[in-house]
Amino acid sequence: MSAPLLPIFVKLEGSCCLVVGGGAVALQKVRGLVECGAQVTVVAPDARDEIRDLAERGIVAWRRRTYVGEDVVGHRLVISATNDPALNHAVYSDAVEAGVLANAVDDPPFCDFYFGSVVRRGPLQIAISTTGESPALAQRLRQELELLIDEGTGPWLERLGALRREVLTNHPAGEERNNLLRTLASREVCDAAHCPSRRMALGAPRENREQWWLT
Repeated sequence: MSAPLLPIFVKLEGSCCLVVGGGAVALQKVRGLVECGAQVTVVAPDARDEIRDLAERGIVAWRRRTYVGEDVVGHRLVISATNDPALNHAVYSDAVEAGVLANAVDDPPFCDFYFGSVVRRGPLQIAISTTGESPALAQRLRQELELLIDEGTGPWLERLGALRREVLTNHPAGEERNNLLRTLASREVCDAAHCPSRRMALGAPRENREQWWLT
């Protein structure tokens, strides 16, 4: 049995990432990387219209040719999404040799990482992985979670994050601050100055603090 995966969320803004392939699957990966702010290079003799458009607008770089081993050099992340398993394996091997994390799409033994099925609500992201055992199950669980998590969770979380930063500024580190943050995470937060959660976060007079905690 292999060791468990480390579940992490990676910052890719400004990072050089390579996608080998220009078809539908490659396009999906390109979209995700662009959304994260990565600097994306696509290597493929041909590409779908959306990739061509992204290249024409300077959003991605498209090398219109076949892949060569040197293409992986200088990249932080490599994804091979062609319909040629032998080529995908070669890209993966080249990336491993160069010390670059790589993913050969839909081929778990040739992946350093997997793409989870993701639920997004603003800054909230819940990624589900079956370690490549059943992507269909991951998709089903994502659909179930999307029904459970309200669309308003994203804006609420953004307000909560702003309030958290105020708490960190106005309250010294310690268990009292930690308890306050945990309490705020279970309350409604609004933008109004008189918002009870906001008043709690900014700090009520000590003699009235018990009253605020019960509000």
